Amino acid sequence: MRPPATIKDWLSIETMFQWVQTAPDESVYKCRMAVWLTHTGRLHAEKVAGILGVSKQAVWLWIRQYNEAGPAGLERPGRGGRRWGYLSAQEEKELLAPILEQTRSGPRPDPKTVQRLVESKLHRKVSKSYIYKLLHRHGWAHIKGQVHPPHSPLASADTFGKLSKPWLRIP
Repeated sequence: MRPPATIKDWLSIETMFQWVQTAPDESVYKCRMAVWLTHTGRLHAEKVAGILGVSKQAVWLWIRQYNEAGPAGLERPGRGGRRWGYLSAQEEKELLAPILEQTRSGPRPDPKTVQRLVESKLHRKVSKSYIYKLLHRHGWAHIKGQVHPPHSPLASADTFGKLSKPWLRIP
């Protein structure tokens, strides 16, 4: 069987241990732990992948990046995030601040009101989905698009059941 990968001595054992312990999040911790287990435990990439719950290819990639550039080789920009938007997160927050103040003393905001406010700020039309995503980003996911009054035929589930099954309708 092939021996485990070798790790270059960029860091001493004590420094590497501190480096692993100071990982800012889980994904970085897994990268650093893969290097640590391969170096100190002399474990194969398959075994390390099983321990960390990642693919074998990911472990080999992390080991190669560490061996080529040291600890800095594992630090890379994230892949996700918001790539575009009409407003920055701070601008959105400032735009929604007056509405938040109104909702503390009264009813929750109507999405159409928010849409008009955003359109007046941007001087362009925006879709309803943009407004709902905007509200969701700022913790207002409980706002619904259409609310039917209790006397409305669409408000009762029994009416829906009757109208959706034509064979049950009374002539």
